[in-house]
Amino acid sequence: METTSRDAFADVLPVAGRVLIAPLFIGAGLAKFGDIAGTAGYMQAHGMPLAELLVWPAALLELVGGALLLVGWQTRWVALALAAFTALATPIFHGYWRETDPMLAYQQSLHFWKNTALIGGLLFAAAQGPGRLALGGTR
Repeated sequence: METTSRDAFADVLPVAGRVLIAPLFIGAGLAKFGDIAGTAGYMQAHGMPLAELLVWPAALLELVGGALLLVGWQTRWVALALAAFTALATPIFHGYWRETDPMLAYQQSLHFWKNTALIGGLLFAAAQGPGRLALGGTR
C-alpha cells in the first residue's frame, strides 16, 4: 500500500507543479505579444537597454517555455532557462530597495520574493525532471 501511494505521488505531483507554474509564463508571454510596444516601454522605463529588440525573445521564452513546461517536454532545460530568465529579470523589475514609497516598496518586495520562490520551484523541476506523466516522461 505504501509503495502504491508513493508511486501515485511521484506521478501526480510533478504534473501538478508544472500545471501550477506554467500558466504564469504563458500568460506573461501572451501579454507581451499582445502589447509589444507597451512592454518595450515598460522595459525601457526600468533601464533595460535594447528593449525594442529584447522584448521579442523574452515573450517567446515565456510563451514557448511555459507551454513546454506545461506538457513536460525538455523540462529540465526549459526549467533552467525560465529560472535564469526570472533570476535576471527579478532585480531589474522588482527592485523593492529602490522604491521610496513604502507601499510600492512593499508591493515590489512581494513580487521579488514570489519570483524567488518561483525560481526555487523551477530549480526543483530541473533537478527532478518532468515525472512519468509528461511528453518527455522520464525521471
